Amino acid sequence: MKRKPAVATFAVTAALALGLSACGGTSTDSPKESAGAGTGAAAPAQAEFNAAMTKVFNPSTKKGGTLKFVNSGDWDSLDPADTYYGYSWNFMRLYGRALTVFKAAPGAEGATVAPDLAKDLGKPSADFKTWTYTLREGLKFEDGTPITSKDVAYAVARAFDKETFPNGPTYLNEMLDWPKDYKGAYKSKDADFSSAIETPDDSTIVFHLKQPYSGFDYITQMSPTVPVPKAKDTGAKYREHVISSGPYMFEKNEIGKGFSLVRNPNWDAATDPNRPALPDRIEVQTNVNADDLDNRLLSGDIHVDIAGTGVQPAAMSKILPDPALKARADNPTLQRLWYTSVSPTVKPLDNIDCRKAVQYAADKTGYQAAYGGEFSGGAIATSLMPPSVPGAAKIDLYPSGADGKGDLAKAKEHLAACGQPNGFETNISYRAERPKEKATAEALQESLARVGIKLTLKPYPQADYFSLYAGKPPFVVENKLGLAVNGWGSDYPDGYGFLQQMVDSRVIRETGGSSNVSVRIPDVDKMLDESLLEADAKKREPMWAAIDKRVMEEAVILPGVWAKSLLVRGQGVTNVFISDGQQMYDYVAMGVE
Repeated sequence: MKRKPAVATFAVTAALALGLSACGGTSTDSPKESAGAGTGAAAPAQAEFNAAMTKVFNPSTKKGGTLKFVNSGDWDSLDPADTYYGYSWNFMRLYGRALTVFKAAPGAEGATVAPDLAKDLGKPSADFKTWTYTLREGLKFEDGTPITSKDVAYAVARAFDKETFPNGPTYLNEMLDWPKDYKGAYKSKDADFSSAIETPDDSTIVFHLKQPYSGFDYITQMSPTVPVPKAKDTGAKYREHVISSGPYMFEKNEIGKGFSLVRNPNWDAATDPNRPALPDRIEVQTNVNADDLDNRLLSGDIHVDIAGTGVQPAAMSKILPDPALKARADNPTLQRLWYTSVSPTVKPLDNIDCRKAVQYAADKTGYQAAYGGEFSGGAIATSLMPPSVPGAAKIDLYPSGADGKGDLAKAKEHLAACGQPNGFETNISYRAERPKEKATAEALQESLARVGIKLTLKPYPQADYFSLYAGKPPFVVENKLGLAVNGWGSDYPDGYGFLQQMVDSRVIRETGGSSNVSVRIPDVDKMLDESLLEADAKKREPMWAAIDKRVMEEAVILPGVWAKSLLVRGQGVTNVFISDGQQMYDYVAMGVE
């Protein structure tokens, strides 16, 4: 990716000002949502379908009130080092600040990186292997102690430890020039890691990369650069009380039930042009039944379904035929793939023909139906990269027939080739709190049974799905998880940002937590490394398509649906919009009437 030139931060208030002129609709048959007369609201917001897709719905700068979120599952972790769900990164910006941040702005502007803790975007060396950031003045943690470059460096160093923090991203682990045998801030305590990160003074942090990368500002907006004060670090227990660097801090945290945030008295708005910090209080409930969650959202009892993946089929059937409910909904297309990992470490799927049999036998229409159909689920996928990701190409190595229901003759042909002419048995995992994933597993169970492949369903909790179950290689083998229902959204809008953590075999860890469950292809690792050496974004694009095709050749991922979602705006919520950076509602901008 060609590095974008340094630009001044586009403040949230500017985005809201855009909304004042653009928000609202002309529909005469859509009911009005109630809208407060708070400062900044030009007129009551006119509710209409897709009103928050490219503009701010119900803009206001009014402060106060309680914003209520609900999660059908639980967090992997609130610790910035140990979390990798998209909704978690979106929400984390309320209590944690990274070096850079996606702008809080609707549409494509929201996928642009702006300075956050840093004064400006990174200053690269001529070869893009050294990146320097200078922190803003006046930054403080919730206890009033200054935030320094050493706190950011320490945060990155502790995140290196994937045994303690299995869930977080590994970009910085792989990109930086760490000392040989470095194991993180705990196991390599007090080790000199200046070959990777230097802090020449309290306001300067310098990153040294092993290879050039012109898109490093995208990496520094990720959670591992949220500062952690070494004196307050409690290791794996830090998730119980993360020390805030943002506008909100934790009031209480009952893991498994929920938590609440209140204003951080030591956050200074003068140091933070990215966050309006409108609510006085934020409440989050976890482990709430997904259908109950939807009903509470529609009734006005809560404001936001935090997972951001859309309502369940039961709610869809209420929303779509009802003009009043549909006027509260948005239907974005996402840079996300819902898919199923096909593990080559589980017999007989260690044989490529058995994996190809799965590809041909799958009924893609059933997969699509599990996510709500074409309208709110998405388009049937034939490869990894959604069409909106730069470099995506049409790849369809395993055509599923004119009706999309599979090619059973080809499936049986490959079963015979792998020595399983009558089929075989294996298990399929999914996240227990996600009804769409259960429906996917059931649809695959039914369609693969047509050629004798018998699947037994294995639900596991969302919070530990990758760290203890589907993402832990020994567990996968011991429990014969031949298939694992999965999903992946782009970390940032680039082919590398979509593919790397999904297909690089080097992110697979025996201790668990890997975002890559099934792709172990040395060719792909080499192709990813080669892409980093190409400075021209247009020349990189065909590289992404080549990687996509190489993964599909090994049949280790069964693509299901290129995602859409049906999101519902909570009653009384202000400053609602979807950004391309978050690919769901942007939680930093939200307020309540």
